[in-house]
Amino acid sequence: METGHAGHPLTRRWTEQRWLLDNVIQANGLDWDQPRSVYLSAPCGPEANADFAALRLRIRKYADAAPAFEAVARRRQARAEAAEEAGQLVTARENYFMAAIHWGGAQWPIDEASKLNLRYNASKRACYNNYARLADHRVEAAWIPLGDHNLPAWLHLPYGYNGGKVPVIISVPGMDSLKESGVSLYGDRWLNRGIAVLAIDGPGQYESPLLGIYVTTEAWAATGRACVDYLLARPEIDGTRIGISGTSFGSFFTTIAGANEPRIKAIAVNAPCLEPGCHTIFEEASPTFKMRFMFMANYTDEAAFDRFAQTLSWRGHAEKISVPYFCATGEADELSPLRYVEEMIAAIRSPRQFVVYQDSRHAIGNVPSASLGPFLPTMIADWMLARLNNTPMQSERWFIDATGRINRTSLA
Repeated sequence: METGHAGHPLTRRWTEQRWLLDNVIQANGLDWDQPRSVYLSAPCGPEANADFAALRLRIRKYADAAPAFEAVARRRQARAEAAEEAGQLVTARENYFMAAIHWGGAQWPIDEASKLNLRYNASKRACYNNYARLADHRVEAAWIPLGDHNLPAWLHLPYGYNGGKVPVIISVPGMDSLKESGVSLYGDRWLNRGIAVLAIDGPGQYESPLLGIYVTTEAWAATGRACVDYLLARPEIDGTRIGISGTSFGSFFTTIAGANEPRIKAIAVNAPCLEPGCHTIFEEASPTFKMRFMFMANYTDEAAFDRFAQTLSWRGHAEKISVPYFCATGEADELSPLRYVEEMIAAIRSPRQFVVYQDSRHAIGNVPSASLGPFLPTMIADWMLARLNNTPMQSERWFIDATGRINRTSLA
């Protein structure tokens, strides 16, 4: 693997299809490849709806994304600073939080450790630090020792925490998401259940490549151990009740981390990217995915990256999982075919729950099975709490059909 900041990656498909990508964005907007505006808006609450409505109108080509998010971030940051100056601390914290998410949105299309990316990251951290200072629960910056580096993270303690030891989950974002969105501004599903959250940018994710920490399967195997070591040193954390949860490409990272750290008590993933070698997402989906991951892994040469991509596999790791495992996926996932998820679930011998939403694509939602069936974020949080509380479970496959009905079959 290349060392140092390798610069901006380029791929053949990106070069050949850039004109087509911009036409697709012109026709479909910011959410052309996945519901980006939805998952960034969700943790911010209803006030951010207008921000994202404006962004959807403003972003008509790929180059629009960073400046559009920057403009909204600047406006929210200015509003937060004015509110704090006026003593309106609740308004200030809300706007600092939204500004941090928008600064992160501005970073998303920048696939190199450029001065602009570093500036956006510094603004994001400054706003989130100010949010943490004013938050309605205890939030603090965390740095997780990992080899010669420190992984960036935020530790959130449950609402009303006043001492004692509490369970915790390690929150792992996806390829295009960030640790700051891992806990909602208000009414967070984990904190409401008395579960602390260690929200990380793991190797290659968002802030980490700016610090020289890149994706490898080995780095993610070490990340589980590093996070647990950090949490066991915290007096607030019950070291016997540590879970890990990941979304999208974070499902692969979470699986590797959990498989190599037996002190983690339960593993939950959703919208999984579990195809060994990742051909579908890198070669058949939007060319932005591959270019983004090249930055995450610190490659600029596409042929070298293609060789590296073959190392991205759960095989040899998932077989080691000995704790309860939850996975929810869409039947028609266009980024990671269902057969690879089924293969991995069959390789796991510990208690497991495998949930398939009929007709859903990678981002689970916007189909009858997801609208009428169990609400996925709530189901994951309840499942995790039950596992951390030692509630027994059966190994089952759930197929949620278009009526919302759960069709259960046993997993041997």
